[in-house]
Amino acid sequence: MEFLDRYQQIVADAIQKYTFKDKPAELYDPMNYIISHGGKRLRPIMVLMACDLFGGDLKEAIKPALAIEFFHNFTLIHDDIMDEAPLRRNKPTIHTLHGINTGILSGDGLMLKAYKFFEDLEPEIFKACIRIFTHTGLLLCEGQQYDINFETQEDVTFDDYIRMITYKTGVLSASSFEIGAMIAKANFKDAKAIFNFGKHIGIAFQIMDDYLDVFGDQAQFGKKHAGDIYENKKTVLYLMAREHATEEERKELDYWYSKKTENIDKVYGVEKIFRRTKVDEKALRLIEKHNEIGQSYLQKIDIPEEKKKPFAELANYLLRRES
Repeated sequence: MEFLDRYQQIVADAIQKYTFKDKPAELYDPMNYIISHGGKRLRPIMVLMACDLFGGDLKEAIKPALAIEFFHNFTLIHDDIMDEAPLRRNKPTIHTLHGINTGILSGDGLMLKAYKFFEDLEPEIFKACIRIFTHTGLLLCEGQQYDINFETQEDVTFDDYIRMITYKTGVLSASSFEIGAMIAKANFKDAKAIFNFGKHIGIAFQIMDDYLDVFGDQAQFGKKHAGDIYENKKTVLYLMAREHATEEERKELDYWYSKKTENIDKVYGVEKIFRRTKVDEKALRLIEKHNEIGQSYLQKIDIPEEKKKPFAELANYLLRRES
């Protein structure tokens, strides 16, 4: 995956170049802190990859790619506050280190800085990218609210869940590809195809996230084990378990998901039902299904197969995370 290393280096160099030196340090240091953690920086890479695919100038895409990375980290800061998460990428979360107020402000600061990073684009491309970016942000907020609603909503359906993760995760990957395509002046049909490729890969990625929360190697995953169970999140694992559980097991799930508790018996009880109903196997099959749908959209783009190969490789790489 040499192509991934190349894009990661471009993003890393740009982040270094645009490190925040503004004052007050109490606001900007936490912003630098979360950006510097790195991770795979997949979404800005998606902007660059799509720009490259359609023959665009990567120099024009670098700042918009950083805008996506800043925006993504803004959502992570606020997500961690809402989830009361102590760790992100195996490091203390910003609100844990600096308090909730600074967490909210530094997240807001990242989001506003993200908008500024589109300013160099030519007017028509700027308008198109900002429209995509803003719409994506609103959908992400809707997805987050659905996720919060699900904690107390009794009748969450599978379709509700897919809509929630599409808005919360799938659309940001999709829009990252689409923005890269727009900067390269791709035609509407191809831009939408790469959008849909990204959407389904993003959905598969989130299902994998839900899977790894319970069945993954936590040292590798970098998050609290079974955090979704503690938080009563009605993930795909929960929904499939409920569908295939006995009446007694459904009652037990209802009991545990009616309260937020750090009781380890809750995790043991829920995990036992997850394993008996084989939701781990079912989730992996669902991941593969969305990967295949994404790949079908990739095939619709009228560009030589050799140029599309890195996208298929990226999707397979993302969905082979450690478990």
